[in-house]
Amino acid sequence: MANGTAAVSVFLLRGFSAGPELRPLSAAIFLLVYLAAILGNVSIVAAVTLDARLHTPMYFFLKHLSLVDICSTSTTLPRALLAAALGSGEISVPACAAQLFAFVCLGSTECFLLTSMAYDRCLAVYRPLVYGVAMSPRACVALVAAAWGGGLLFSAFHTANTFSLPFCGPNVVDHFFCDIPPLMRLACAHAAAHEAAGFAASGCVIMSCFALTVLSYVRILATVLRIRAAAGRWKAFSTCSSHLATVLLFYGTGSSAYMQPAARYSPLQGRLAAVFYSVLTPTLNPLIYSLRNRDMKGALRKLCLRGPA
Repeated sequence: MANGTAAVSVFLLRGFSAGPELRPLSAAIFLLVYLAAILGNVSIVAAVTLDARLHTPMYFFLKHLSLVDICSTSTTLPRALLAAALGSGEISVPACAAQLFAFVCLGSTECFLLTSMAYDRCLAVYRPLVYGVAMSPRACVALVAAAWGGGLLFSAFHTANTFSLPFCGPNVVDHFFCDIPPLMRLACAHAAAHEAAGFAASGCVIMSCFALTVLSYVRILATVLRIRAAAGRWKAFSTCSSHLATVLLFYGTGSSAYMQPAARYSPLQGRLAAVFYSVLTPTLNPLIYSLRNRDMKGALRKLCLRGPA
C-alpha cells in the first residue's frame, strides 16, 4: 500500500444515529430541516434577484451565501436521507472523495464570503462617503470570485491530503457524510503528518478569516461608539447584527470540528457538530437575515404575493 492506493472500493456511512431504531425518526426530522433550508435559501436568492431595492453589495453577498448554503446541504443530506430510507449507507471511494471535495469547497467559500461581508459592513459604517466606489459591482464580483477560487484551492488540498492515505479496512465511516476527521481515522497508515498538515491549513484559513472579521467589527464598534445619538448608534449597528449572528454561529460550530487535534476527536461530538454547521446553520441563515430586516421582509412578502406566473 505504499503508493497510497485505496484497497477498499466502498465506504459505509453510519448515518445520523448509531441505533437502527432511531434512524427513521432522525431521517424524518432531517428531511423537514432540509426542505426548510432549501425553501428559505431559495426564497432569499429569488427575493434579492427580483427586487431592485436589494441590488446592493450587502444583498449581493447574501445571495451568494444562500447559494452556497443550498449547495452545501444538498451535498450531504440527500444521500444521507436516501441511505436511511434504504438501510444502506454504501458510497464508493470516488463518490466519497467528490462529496468531501464539494463540502470542504462550499464550507471554505462560505468562510471567505463571511469575511467579505464583514469588510462590506465595515466600509459602510466606517467610510460611508467612499463606500459606493470601493464596493462597486466589479469589486463585489471580484470578492465573490476570490471566495470561490480560494474555496476550490483549499478543498483540493484537503481532498488530496486525505485520499493520499491508504484505506484497507475497516471501511465504516462514523458520520453521515464523508468528512476529514472520520476518514483519517480509517487510514491503515500513520496519518500524523497528514493530520498536522490539514490542521495547519485549516487553522491558517479559519484564523485569518476570523481575525479579519474581528478587525472589521472592532472598527465598526469604534465608529458606532463615536456616534452621539443613541438612535444613530443603533441604526449603524443594526445593519451588522444579522451578519454578526451568522459569523458567531458559523465559527462557533465549525471550529469545534476542525480546530482540535485528531487525538481528541470524538465521533459522537463530530456528528453533533456537523449537524450544527452543515444542517442547522444553513437553515437558520435565512431566518437571521429576514426576521430583523425590513427590506428583506418586504421583498419576501412581495415574492409571496406575486405567486407563480
